[in-house]
Amino acid sequence: MNPNLSRLHPYPFEKLAKLKADVVPPEHLAAISLGIGEPKHPSPEFVKQVIADNLDKLANYPTTGGLPELRQAIADWATRRFRLKPGTLKADGNVVPVNGTREGIFSFVQAAVDNSRPATVVSPNPFYQIYEGAAFLAGATPHYLPCDAGNGFIPDFEAVPEQVWKDCQILFLCSPGNPSGAIIPRDTLKRVIELADKHDFIIASDECYSELYPDEANPPEGLLQTCAALGRDDYARCVVFHSLSKRSNLPGLRSGFVAGDARILREYLRYRTYHGCAMPIHNQLASIAAWQDEDHVKENRAAYRAKFEAVVPILQQVMAVDFPGAGFYLWPETPMSDETFARDLSAQQNVHVLPGRYLSRTNDGYNPGENRVRMALVAPLEECVEAAERIVRFLQQ
Repeated sequence: MNPNLSRLHPYPFEKLAKLKADVVPPEHLAAISLGIGEPKHPSPEFVKQVIADNLDKLANYPTTGGLPELRQAIADWATRRFRLKPGTLKADGNVVPVNGTREGIFSFVQAAVDNSRPATVVSPNPFYQIYEGAAFLAGATPHYLPCDAGNGFIPDFEAVPEQVWKDCQILFLCSPGNPSGAIIPRDTLKRVIELADKHDFIIASDECYSELYPDEANPPEGLLQTCAALGRDDYARCVVFHSLSKRSNLPGLRSGFVAGDARILREYLRYRTYHGCAMPIHNQLASIAAWQDEDHVKENRAAYRAKFEAVVPILQQVMAVDFPGAGFYLWPETPMSDETFARDLSAQQNVHVLPGRYLSRTNDGYNPGENRVRMALVAPLEECVEAAERIVRFLQQ
């Protein structure tokens, strides 16, 4: 077997299950899960109808590059959303459909890492666990950049040692951040692009929470948008990952895309022809419908906005917690160990959250996720409010 398999850490939810193995929650309280970031809002009916109307496409093999119509719908959406110069993000060359960002991120790293030389994959910390696992299995070494209250939950790129940049082949960004919701500003993105030019690495920006923002007039900036502002219409060294999972409440559709530098994506598409992960045609047709509609996305944002406005003031009675810049997570400090908080909250109130240390790695004795928990406001509004009230009772007791 691949010896790099032994480098993989248990997934956060495996650790959580072990932590709570002997917990018996009170039977009189219904379970409320804020632990897993799985959208629970209804999937759009028109998307489901497209799938139902095209089940005959099960008889056809899909192509690796996807339907031209899907690539064009993605290019059109990204051009509108991120104010790109029309025609610079081409359906043929700058866009590759993937089966969700998880699959796309993992396979991209396998294709992009050259492990015949020292290979470092630089990642925020805390981080989406696929960044690390993909790096390990590609034979690369992760390097973690702490994100905490001291730096606004955005990595301090100026503090990265020169040798790390020298060996860096991929830098992962996550904006809006998981779990903090922090948004990387344009000036920081410009600096990162300068570093990529100087040291010749790929910037891989995970933007799957980009459409869940509170202010309709101020959507978060994306990496390609910064490229456009700089006149970098070739998007050199830059790729972005987007998904319909959070934007459109379609996590089971497994539909997303990678877009950016055509030179990089040409080789990535070549890898995918052997990887064998073409998106089913009926899913592609459903994805076209989803990318072409914004009304359901606005409704989705409004639903999350209502939950944050209801829940945050309740929790602020007993916890240090702020409204996030975007996304659907809260990242509050805990007045005790995050593991103790998560375990005892389950045992006493049947509310389930994820210890922050499970999303982070300890470096030099410091884990930036310790004494924080991630709460995903994915349950219905009434359940989120009930969970917040139970957390208040738990901490007051």
